Amino acid sequence: MPTITSLAPTSGPSTGGTSVVITGTGFGGATTVLFDSTATTFTLDSDTRITAIAPGGAVGAAQVTVTDANGVSNAVTYDYLAVPALTDITPSQGATAGGTTVVLTGAGLTDVTAVDFGGTPATSFTVDSDTQITAVTPAGTGIAAVTVTAPGGVSGAVTYVYVVVPNVTAVSPASGAEAGGTAVTITGTDFSGPLTVRFGGTATSFTIDSDTQITAVAPPGTGTVQVTVAGTGGAGTGVVYTYI
Repeated sequence: MPTITSLAPTSGPSTGGTSVVITGTGFGGATTVLFDSTATTFTLDSDTRITAIAPGGAVGAAQVTVTDANGVSNAVTYDYLAVPALTDITPSQGATAGGTTVVLTGAGLTDVTAVDFGGTPATSFTVDSDTQITAVTPAGTGIAAVTVTAPGGVSGAVTYVYVVVPNVTAVSPASGAEAGGTAVTITGTDFSGPLTVRFGGTATSFTIDSDTQITAVAPPGTGTVQVTVAGTGGAGTGVVYTYI
């Protein structure tokens, strides 16, 4: 009758597919390998070794046995681990520079050990619950597949889009009448796509001259305000404009 002494590895994802080496004695006539009541494919390597493919199973402990014509071996425990799943990411886009705080929702997230954005690790993350993780995005470009990794495996991906955030580096002139109407040249980077130009909290009319220059009309205002340009990814750095 066969006897099992060990399994390697002793755990794997509940989806199955893990190659498990079963060590023991009396395997020469083995006819069946069971994970609980589920038979699986196996290779008889020698009288003391079998390589089996773990079938899918319920999360938790399963009993592995080997059967031959003389009977059933002792049982050894194999642990099925939950595979994490992602269903959503909020927000689903942010700046190419990274630093955006996002909330990932899903299931089986308690034991997550890594969060990746297109293969790049998150700057940081916190497991809030079994269904939620809060992460900070790394720098990146384009569309990133976001996944999480746990002892049970890697989740399916949700999509995060890196968008360019315009930055203002200078305005000329840097001051103008409180009544507004001053033509102001705004210099910066990434002035493309749908944009909004604001003097403080007031949006104003403008013309995009190039990827690095905008001509805007200062709206009425008082005091000192920040001139900012916002794109689909939000607004970057601003520059001071003073009403006189």
